[in-house]
Amino acid sequence: MKKLLPLILALALVFALAACGGSTGGSEDTTASGTDAAETEETGAADATAELETLTIGASSTPHAEILEAVRDALAEAGYELNIIVYDDYIQPNLALDDGTLDANYFQHTPYLNSFNESNGTDLAVAALIHYEPFGIYANGVSDLSELAEGATIIIPADDSNETRALLLLQQEGLITLPDDASAEAGVTTLDIVDDGGYDIVAVQADTVPSQLLNSDEGTIAVINGNYALQAGLNVADALAIEDASGDAAQTYANIIAVRTGEEESEKTLALVNALQTDAVKTFIEESYNGAVVAIF
Repeated sequence: MKKLLPLILALALVFALAACGGSTGGSEDTTASGTDAAETEETGAADATAELETLTIGASSTPHAEILEAVRDALAEAGYELNIIVYDDYIQPNLALDDGTLDANYFQHTPYLNSFNESNGTDLAVAALIHYEPFGIYANGVSDLSELAEGATIIIPADDSNETRALLLLQQEGLITLPDDASAEAGVTTLDIVDDGGYDIVAVQADTVPSQLLNSDEGTIAVINGNYALQAGLNVADALAIEDASGDAAQTYANIIAVRTGEEESEKTLALVNALQTDAVKTFIEESYNGAVVAIF
């Protein structure tokens, strides 16, 4: 028995070492396998991101950039990573599109684009109509246009197409008279007014109209672009008047996707337009803007 005891102890030690060795080996294999899986997953995600082609769009913050955000996932499914550059003016996004910084922009309507091309020698084109923002007349201390006093100040945007649009709305409401042939296509300015109704019509930079109305004397009214009204927290339901949507304003002043001429049918452009012109986007616009923005597709 004394002779067997060392042998039994030796065998027990061998089995113990074998068991420890097997356990350690299994643990190392599992860890290595888990690391490889994690690395593979991370690599796959990186590859998926790397495979997306960047689509860079210039836009006004409201509602344009917000509407673009709503199609980010749809564009990713189509193979594009959306890069939105927000602008707070109407000049730079067209210059950036012209010089190739942007693939497209979304902030303007066709009359403004045409005017910009003519004034700046650019060659930008309409790729699609997306939405329409009714111009509204908002007031400081006036609840109805019939209350507007003689000599009251009326603030309007000064740039070519939006000045035309504002004046046409004032004529629609019977506040001023324009020439018989006045139209959005031909364009009009304050110099063309036949009868100003005794009001003081002041044209200022479009993005400053809401703040100037806020700081104006009581009894002042202003014609404000839809997107600037939204940014200023103005509700279209509070407007004293809006453009007649049954007329040609909706088509004439529809906000567009603009691209460089010749790229209207490019893969990037079509991917963007297809992502935007959907029932899901139409629903998003209806639920988000309560009539201040209207889908036109």
